[in-house]
Amino acid sequence: MRFSNKLSDAVHILSYIDIYSDGDLSSQAIADSIGSNPSVVRRLMSRLTKAGLLQTRPGIVAPALAKNPNEITLLDVYRAADDNQNLLHVDEKTNPACIVGGNIQDTLNVIYDDIQDQAEQRMQGITVQSIIDDILVRESHRTDR
Repeated sequence: MRFSNKLSDAVHILSYIDIYSDGDLSSQAIADSIGSNPSVVRRLMSRLTKAGLLQTRPGIVAPALAKNPNEITLLDVYRAADDNQNLLHVDEKTNPACIVGGNIQDTLNVIYDDIQDQAEQRMQGITVQSIIDDILVRESHRTDR
């Protein structure tokens, strides 16, 4: 099973741009921080821009958050970052002639929908600013050692 890092990387991009607002904001610098490549960063930045979370200008390396980080929720970033909006996925290739195979999809879909709703409600209460604040506190503790 392959996991998507798009949400994590999108939050990373927004946090990086806010924290290093006066520094190198090139896709290469951000990619170096993520441990990725600049094309992945540019694709995610494009998605964040289309979602109204990031401002970019062609030919100028000066991305900026389009909103105050207190106004951007983790749910906003989640919805912008990935086409697949489901956290959990049901195997669609089960045997319908089997009691379990014929019913597991509907059973799990109800449960997974509930989990999805709860996760989205929780994400709505987390701001990018709270994530940035936690990063800065952790860095302060790390450098105090």
